[in-house]
Amino acid sequence: MFSFVWKWINDRWPLSPVIRWSLDEEITGGPRFVYADGSAVLIVFLLQALTGVMQIFFYVPSVDHAYNSISFLRTEIPFGWLIHGLHYWGANLMIVLIALHMLRVFIWGAYKNPRQLTWLMGVALVLITMAFSMTGAPLHWDQRGYWAGEVGSSIAATTPVVGDLAKRMLRGGEEMGPLALSRFFVVHTAILPGSLLAIFMLHFISFRRFGSVGPWDQFKRKITGAFWPEQAFKDTIAGTAIFLFMIFLTAYYPPVYSGQADTLDTSYIPKAEWNFLFLYQALKYFEGPLEPVGTVGVPAFIVSLLVLLPFIDRNPEHDPFKRPFAMLCGLVFVGAILTLTLIGYYSPGFAQAPANGPSAQVRPLPAQTPAVAPAIKEIGPAAVAEKAPEKLAGPAAAVIGSAERGAMLFKNICSSCHGQAGTGKVPNPGSEEGKVPALAPIEKSIFNKDPRLFAENIDKYIQHGSVPEGQKPALTMPAFGDSNSLTQQEIANIEAYIMGLNNVDRAAIINPGIQPRLFFWLVSGLYVLFALIIMGNTRKNNDYIDDSAQGGTKKCRQ
Repeated sequence: MFSFVWKWINDRWPLSPVIRWSLDEEITGGPRFVYADGSAVLIVFLLQALTGVMQIFFYVPSVDHAYNSISFLRTEIPFGWLIHGLHYWGANLMIVLIALHMLRVFIWGAYKNPRQLTWLMGVALVLITMAFSMTGAPLHWDQRGYWAGEVGSSIAATTPVVGDLAKRMLRGGEEMGPLALSRFFVVHTAILPGSLLAIFMLHFISFRRFGSVGPWDQFKRKITGAFWPEQAFKDTIAGTAIFLFMIFLTAYYPPVYSGQADTLDTSYIPKAEWNFLFLYQALKYFEGPLEPVGTVGVPAFIVSLLVLLPFIDRNPEHDPFKRPFAMLCGLVFVGAILTLTLIGYYSPGFAQAPANGPSAQVRPLPAQTPAVAPAIKEIGPAAVAEKAPEKLAGPAAAVIGSAERGAMLFKNICSSCHGQAGTGKVPNPGSEEGKVPALAPIEKSIFNKDPRLFAENIDKYIQHGSVPEGQKPALTMPAFGDSNSLTQQEIANIEAYIMGLNNVDRAAIINPGIQPRLFFWLVSGLYVLFALIIMGNTRKNNDYIDDSAQGGTKKCRQ
């Protein structure tokens, strides 16, 4: 049946010649693991495409539902944590792998004549991958992604002549909103994948035209090897190792929740994604009328330098030790980017003005809060039962907040009444208990191991407030939600922090399929078993060849 289908296709389309053309390649210097970097990029891209399509089945490209739809995928869909984690870490690793691939090509001098087009296609792949990073971050519509889109589109606005048009094209208007999210979604899921795949094909065709440069040592260049199966085997080993590493990162270092986008929270200081930190830091050195130099001139200079490299360096020599000036320039270029990246990582971010109003730190607290202290709630089961038994949890209870952001809010707003890290012991004259109840540990009637129920229990107090039992207590629980003195996202952040104080993860995976770390070790075991089998078969084949060469026997050594 298979042979019939194979013949039927080949009679109508040149499948066999295309496969032979793709696989039949003589590699100068023989197969090496160092040549697997290009195939690794392709493997990660295919994983990105697969996990991206799987996420689209659950993702809702709406400012009201984008964040929660991703959260739902990660916590309640079996292996949703794996799908999202692989996509997140794959996006980061793809940038690293492309950078390493370009660095190796530069060291090997593989951009020189007649491989200029191959290099230019590689530069295009880098730019498209960076565009993937820029357009992918806002799709989560979390605090980090929102400001990444805001800053990125603002930088585009500084482009002379066409800056305002570029910003409007990206945002669909003046502000980041539903139209901006829709446009980022279309670019990220439709335009860029097709463009990257097309450039990949052109890059591959150009590479096949002239093949690998090979080692610069003339003796080693006399050795040749086939792409199939020798190099393909090494590419597969490298690709599966990277895949296993991605699972490890997903299981042990899952993407952090930064909370749903909240433009009222100006205490959040945005920074660029790590791969844009070098540019982000360079922008700080150009202010006022020089701003376009940083936002447009620096990126244009870097891109131009990469594009013109094969036309500037016309020296036919490939040996890096015989190209000292070129290697020194490359070292300075890479060193400058790494230095700016590190400085940008440790430097403070750009403060952002509120988009629609003041931040939580300057919004007035409710009127019932005494002036003696910026008090937060007095939590106690008796108070809830007496004062507001009919109150329901608000919208914040359904949102997974950021415990990190919640810790900052708690310190600024809550710690004066509940103590540092919720340890309590703050006096409350006039109340029946005489002090503010602690939150770490919290009352047993409020605690719940289920993160959703725990969040609902806490949410009722923050939303609606309460008054503790007693004669005119000095401190009462303000209704932060009803009075709009905290946004719903800020409330969700505080809830995530309080739950963390009680060893309950607000972002806990409810339906994992298989627990992430157990899954990693199961896959690792299968990988080791697969590697042992392959190594055993390879050793048997080598023994067979050795014995045949020495004695003509067809029995392998025992």
